Amino acid sequence: MKILDVRNLEKSFGGVKAVDQISFHIEEGEVFSIIGPNGAGKTTMFNLITGLYRPDDGRIFFIDRDITKTPTYMLAHLGIARTFQNMRLFGSLTVLENVLSSLLSKRTYNLFSAVMRTKRFAVSEKAAEEKARKFIDFFGLSGKEDYTASSLSYGEQRRLELARALSTEPRLMLIDEPGAGMNPKEIADLAETIKAIRQRYSVTIAIIEHQMNLVMNISDRIMVMDFGEKIMEGTPEEVKKDKRVIEAYLGEEMD
Repeated sequence: MKILDVRNLEKSFGGVKAVDQISFHIEEGEVFSIIGPNGAGKTTMFNLITGLYRPDDGRIFFIDRDITKTPTYMLAHLGIARTFQNMRLFGSLTVLENVLSSLLSKRTYNLFSAVMRTKRFAVSEKAAEEKARKFIDFFGLSGKEDYTASSLSYGEQRRLELARALSTEPRLMLIDEPGAGMNPKEIADLAETIKAIRQRYSVTIAIIEHQMNLVMNISDRIMVMDFGEKIMEGTPEEVKKDKRVIEAYLGEEMD
C-alpha cells in the first residue's frame, strides 16, 4: 500500500527550480532514502511534504488523502512526524518535558479540566508521562529525564529529537540527516536504532542522509536527486552501481 504518493511536484525560488517535476511513492512499512549532493532539493522536498512550503505545481497524497495544501500543524494529527537537520529541541526544557510537549499535543482534556485539575486531567497527564518515559528508555536516555536538552551530548540530542517525533505515534516519519556530525560508532548505533523503530513501532520512514554507509544499510529503496531532478530510483544495489549516480554524487562505484 502506498502511504505517500508524490506526483509531478515543482517548486522554484527566484527562477531556480529546487524541485522539478518529481514523482515517487513510499510503500507502507519501508525505509525510503533520498540522497544527492548539497543543493539537490532534498530538504525542499521534505518541506513541501510537511507543509512548510507550498508547491508551484503537483500533488501530495498521504494514505490516499490529498495533503498538498494541508497546514503543517494538522499533519501531525494525520500521522506525519518530522525531524530537522538543524535540531529544534526546547533547550531549556528537560528531556521528559521535550517528549511530553509532543504527547500533550494530543491531550484528551479541555482548558477547564486543566485549570481545575480535574480527575480527567490527572489521568491524562499520568498516562502521558508513563508513555514519555517508555520512549525515553527506548532511545537510551533513561536516567536523564531531568537533564535539560541543551546539556545533552550531540548524539543524545539527536536521539531525543527522534523520541519526540516518534512519541506522536506517526504512520510516517521524515528524518532529515540524522547522521550529520556523528562518528562511525554513532552512525552504526543510529542504523540499529532506525531498524528498531521500524520493527517495534511499525512506522514507515523517509530519510535524507549523506552518510552512505548508513543509507545502504537501512534502505529498502533510494531516490537520487541532483539539481532539483530525480535522476534515478531503486534498491541500494541498483543505486550504487548506476553510472548517473556515480557521476553526480558518489564519485566512484561502491563495493
